[in-house]
Parts: sequence; structure tokens; C-alpha cells
Amino acid sequence: MSTPLAGKVALITGASKGIGAATAVELASLGAKVIVNYSASTGPAEELVAKIGTEQAYAIKADAGDVKDIERLVKETVDKWGRIDILVANAGIANMKTLEQTSEEDWESTMRLNVKGPYFLVQKALPHLAPSSSVILFSSSLANLSAITPNYLLYVHSKGAIEQMTRVLAKDLGRKGISVNCVAPGPTGTELFFKGKSDELVKTIASWNPHGRLGMPEDIAKTVGFLAGDKAGWVNGQILRVNGGMTVG
Repeated sequence: MSTPLAGKVALITGASKGIGAATAVELASLGAKVIVNYSASTGPAEELVAKIGTEQAYAIKADAGDVKDIERLVKETVDKWGRIDILVANAGIANMKTLEQTSEEDWESTMRLNVKGPYFLVQKALPHLAPSSSVILFSSSLANLSAITPNYLLYVHSKGAIEQMTRVLAKDLGRKGISVNCVAPGPTGTELFFKGKSDELVKTIASWNPHGRLGMPEDIAKTVGFLAGDKAGWVNGQILRVNGGMTVG
């Protein structure tokens, strides 16, 4: 098996379930050691570590929207494996609110995890990122969808901030040899996506895609694996809309 990420250490926030868990498995399969960050339930994180193997995976509980917890997360990662080569800011919340529905608490909780968290994760990890390291942020293809509906306002508002962070950080950190890119998935079959949706609605959303299906967490994880490797060495500041053609351009 090819192991292009052998010797590298990946820190992945929100890694116990869904896209984060698939990303941990993918990066480990490519040879990286992975930090499985989680915020609440220990069980799924420990199960994932056992699946990957304790020689390659380690779980750390931390709130990815709290700066002090982020500092501790970075420190424990470096204490455990001595370095950080791949930083994946996957943790986020999908709070669907129209303008009229949004409370100040809604806004603050969404921006705290979706924007503040990634911002300070990069800041705190930066002293440990050597040249050729990769920072991978997460947006959403909804940020580029013409048929967007009003209930997505709060969510895409936060993801728009991430896309601008990607553009500017790529210019800044690129001078240090560090790439910064953003993955923007389309509808993806995760536990969070299915929550509260009828079978009919899921089928309708899948029909928007020319492939006639939802994305799977593994589809997104493979893109992260590419961006984390040497083959993406000349890719910087890009927003990859990984959605099977649901949105184009």
C-alpha cells in the first residue's frame, strides 16, 4: 500500500463522526498519524481510534470553538507526536435560520464554532507548521448555490467568512511554504445531514446532483487526502467544491 503521508501528523477537529471520521481513516490509510478531536461523546472517538490503531490514532477531547481548549489541543498534539503537518478544521455546526429567526445566541454559537474556531486553530498551530505543511478549511457548496433558500442564511454567512480566510491566509502562509485550501462539500450522507429530513426530501436533494445521489463522507475525505499530500504542492488558496457537479463554476 502506498503511504505518501508517512511520517506526517494530522490534527482533525470534529473527527469522531461523519466527514471528520472518514478523513481520519483516509489520512491514516495514507500513512499519517491522526489526532481525533471530539467535543462530547468519548465512545465514537475511541471506537475510531481502535479501528485505525493506537499506533496511528489518538483521541483528544476539546471544544473546537474555545481558544483555551484549542491551545491545549495543539499542545497535546505536539506533546504526543512532536509536530503538526496537516491541519484540518472540520468541526462545525449547521444552524439553519432565516434572518427573522436568528437570535443573537444563534449567531454567536454558529460563528464561534464555524469561524472563530478555525481562525484561532490556525493561529495556535502556526508555530508548529513547517514548510510544506497543509491547512485545510471547510466551507459548503451551498455558499455557491444560486437556488439557496432563506433558512440557510446563518450557515452560509459563516462559511463565506471561511472562504475569505482561505484567500487571505493562502497569501500570508504561502510565503512560509504552507498551503491553505478549502473543501466545500455538497449534500453529504452524514448523520447530521439526515437528521430531521424525510425520505422524500433526501431523494429530492439527491436528484439535484447529475449523478443522482448524495455525496458520501469518503468522497470528501479523498479530496482532503489529496490536498494534504505532495501532489497538491502547487494548489494554494483554492476552494474545491466537492459535490459531483451540483454546483459548477
